[in-house]
Amino acid sequence: MDDRVERIRQLLDAALAPSELDVGDDSHLHAGHPGAASGGGHYRVKIVSERFEGLRLVMRHRLVYDAVHGMMHTDIHALAITAVAPSEQS
Repeated sequence: MDDRVERIRQLLDAALAPSELDVGDDSHLHAGHPGAASGGGHYRVKIVSERFEGLRLVMRHRLVYDAVHGMMHTDIHALAITAVAPSEQS
């Protein structure tokens, strides 16, 4: 597994104690993209956490970005986030 994927997973686990977490590396889909030249990758996250209960989408994303802040603009160029509260799962 990609070290960056594992670091993202560890940071989100520590900050948000998710009941479900899926982190994927989509960097290969963006080869040649100007943002990829900086070395930062394109990642996607699907996370289910009690911490999201009652929060609007923008606040959920803020919690995710806060958790991986140290990786933004160096290791992470783009991050696609799906943030769900347990009560919203189908």
